[in-house]
Amino acid sequence: MVVSTVDADGWPSARYLLLKGVDPATGAFSFFTNYESAKAGAIDASARAALTFGWLPLRRQVRVVGPARRVAIEESDDYFAKRPRGSQLGAWASPQSRVIESRSVLDARHDDAEARFADGPVPRPPHWGGYEVLPEVIEFWQGRPNRLHDRFLYRRTEDNIWQIDRLAP
Repeated sequence: MVVSTVDADGWPSARYLLLKGVDPATGAFSFFTNYESAKAGAIDASARAALTFGWLPLRRQVRVVGPARRVAIEESDDYFAKRPRGSQLGAWASPQSRVIESRSVLDARHDDAEARFADGPVPRPPHWGGYEVLPEVIEFWQGRPNRLHDRFLYRRTEDNIWQIDRLAP
C-alpha cells in the first residue's frame, strides 16, 4: 500500500509500506515503522494518514483516509518478535530518514547490532512500532471504458454508520 502524510510545512509525502493487518472489530489498518522516520513524525504531528491500494492490471484502487495513532506497545512487541532476525537487526541499525555518510556506515551499524544481540533474541527497539489508521473515508474505484469509471465513497457518520455515495468519475 502507499501511505501518504503531510508534514508540518504542508508538504505531502507518499511511500510504499506493507499492510500488516486489519482489525476485524474496528476496521483499523495497521503497519509498522521506525518512530523516528519522516512518516512517523508527520503522523504523530497530524494524527492523520491516507492509504492507497492499487491493482492496476485489474483497473482497481481503494483509498482509505482517517485518523492515525500508534498501536499498543504489546502489539508492536508481538509483531517484532515474529520478524526475521535480519529485519530485527535492521531496525536497530537504520537511523531511518536521516542522512548517513555512506553505505559502510549502515553496514557497520548492522554489524554492531549483530554483535550486541549475538547470544540471544533481538528485542524491539524503543524507536520502532506500529500505527493504525481508522478509516473515516474509503473510496472504491473500478476503471471502465471511456473514463466512465465506477466510484463509491463510504463515509463513516457520527453514529458509526457507513454512508455510501456514488461519485462521478
